[in-house]
Amino acid sequence: MKKLLLTVPLAVGIAVGASAPAKAEFRIGFLNTLSGGAAILGKAQLWGWTIGMEHEGWRKNGDKLGGVPTKIFIGDDQRKVDVGLRVVRKWLRSEKVHLVAGVIWSNILAAVQRPVVRSKRIMLSTNAGWSGMAGKSCSRYFISSSFQNDQAAEAMGQLMRDEGLKSVFLMAPNYQAGKDMLTGFRRTYKGGKIKGQILFKLGTRDFQAELSRVRAAKPAAVFIFVPGGMGIAFMKQWAASGIGKQVKLFTNYAVDYITLRPIGKAALGTYHTLHWGPNMNNPRNKRYIRDFRAKHKRTPDMFSVQAYDAARLIADGLRAVKGNVNDTLALVKAMRRGGLNSVRGKLKYNVNGFLIEPWYKRIVVLENGKPEIKVAGVVMAHKDSYWRKCARAERHN
Repeated sequence: MKKLLLTVPLAVGIAVGASAPAKAEFRIGFLNTLSGGAAILGKAQLWGWTIGMEHEGWRKNGDKLGGVPTKIFIGDDQRKVDVGLRVVRKWLRSEKVHLVAGVIWSNILAAVQRPVVRSKRIMLSTNAGWSGMAGKSCSRYFISSSFQNDQAAEAMGQLMRDEGLKSVFLMAPNYQAGKDMLTGFRRTYKGGKIKGQILFKLGTRDFQAELSRVRAAKPAAVFIFVPGGMGIAFMKQWAASGIGKQVKLFTNYAVDYITLRPIGKAALGTYHTLHWGPNMNNPRNKRYIRDFRAKHKRTPDMFSVQAYDAARLIADGLRAVKGNVNDTLALVKAMRRGGLNSVRGKLKYNVNGFLIEPWYKRIVVLENGKPEIKVAGVVMAHKDSYWRKCARAERHN
């Protein structure tokens, strides 16, 4: 796996493995952030994607996915919109891909989805959940194996209401997903007082000024959306500050198994809402956790789970259309109609291609001397809040 990542060009996609011309070949471009400070998230997605493909019988180009010979290209967007666009446009023009999957960041999704759906190719998000794709910019050619950004934050607002927390301080990075998160939180956190809000620069690692503002505001709790390396830095500084003795901390996408090891005991006693947990009791979840641990020597995270599920989603769709890869609209319709056979259970799709799924309260506890994440019950299960803005001509089940 390390060798694969090191050989991915920075601005273009490459094919993985050797391949030979095949009849009705299905072509996929998998775009993620595989270099720079945010590479931890993209690599997790690539790990999950790879295991998912292996479980569906695909190991190299030319192998069959859902009964169809398939070729996969891997691309690195470097967390830059222009780079992601360059990769995707090349795939559409030169490689004739039928489907583009991946994408961590909502601002990159907002850009790359346009050339994909205009080309009548399928856009499959394995993470980013930009609100526009759920509403005003929805497309019949879009589908997600993850979430719509607001959903986790809506669950968080509901959870903090249920917990009886009367005041909160809000924090998020200043980009599309951060704004979606805070919008979603405010939608369900009714009756409580917002003591303050900070939109900090994407990529921030020093939170001393922000923590000073929290201390001065004296809220009952803090809600922060802070993914990847930003989350690791924030959690350590939060613990060192001692604010947690007076203020409860609720996070989204800061604490998961991709970040829990470097955060360590600084995560203890914190809460978050998510759509998945490693202790969910179903055969597909157990198989994935077993094989992921065997290969990577750690528990999988939500980023890898979503990419893993995407492989099954594509394979199920290809089987449903009996390998007719040229009718991409029929294929994405079949994928939505069949639902997602997920490690999270069997999930249905809304008319805009986003999932309708349960959201769980999760807490970090000490178990056998190590921090572990435990699912502590369903907070809510709901459709996203934008689907009514999706034009009827772009909807389908």
